[in-house]
Amino acid sequence: MADSKARTALLQGSLDLLILRTLAAGAQHGYAIAKHVYRASDEFLSVEEGSLYPALHRLERRGWVASEWGTSESNRRAKYYQLTPKGKKQLQVETDAWLEMSRAIDRVLNYRPAEA
Repeated sequence: MADSKARTALLQGSLDLLILRTLAAGAQHGYAIAKHVYRASDEFLSVEEGSLYPALHRLERRGWVASEWGTSESNRRAKYYQLTPKGKKQLQVETDAWLEMSRAIDRVLNYRPAEA
């Protein structure tokens, strides 16, 4: 249970980045985004609808993602999301920030004090 909560907290903090990165490959509907994150993470990260759609709407309000209705591969009506030019720039900002943060965390995890 604690592992699941830790995973959820980590995902919440990086969900925007994961969505932007997923959409860099092209327009996708919500279910396809969630499925991509799950598969690309070797089935470690599971994005629930209750987190995904509010995040997509937030990204859309910020102008990083645009949406339009279309037909899914199962012939159902679906809303497709795609990166905007502003979103592509933000993807780079978010990626750089994530890499800097992960390097800092790695340094802390591997810190060995100098012997006196």
